[in-house]
Amino acid sequence: MGGGPKIPYPKHVWSPSGGWYAQPANWKRNTAIAIACMFGITACVWKISAELEYRPRMPEPDRFYPSRYWSRQIIEYEREQKAKAEAAKREAEAKAQQQQQQ
Repeated sequence: MGGGPKIPYPKHVWSPSGGWYAQPANWKRNTAIAIACMFGITACVWKISAELEYRPRMPEPDRFYPSRYWSRQIIEYEREQKAKAEAAKREAEAKAQQQQQQ
């Protein structure tokens, strides 16, 4: 059982995948380096994309938009909206207190 010895193959053939029965000794390190490089490139592209993102129309407050969490333009817009809402709430409370005092 086992099918016998490995099949003879030409040693001079080059292949980008490593050729027949390829198992380089440092494959784990090479894989880790490749994954780290892909992660780094993806992170850089993600950051640049988030900085350059522009929306002519802002998303509705109750709708889910994933870029709401990283787009600077949307984050600043929502801060402004929140500040306006809080100011309007304080103003309404102040008017209510003035009416109660009269």
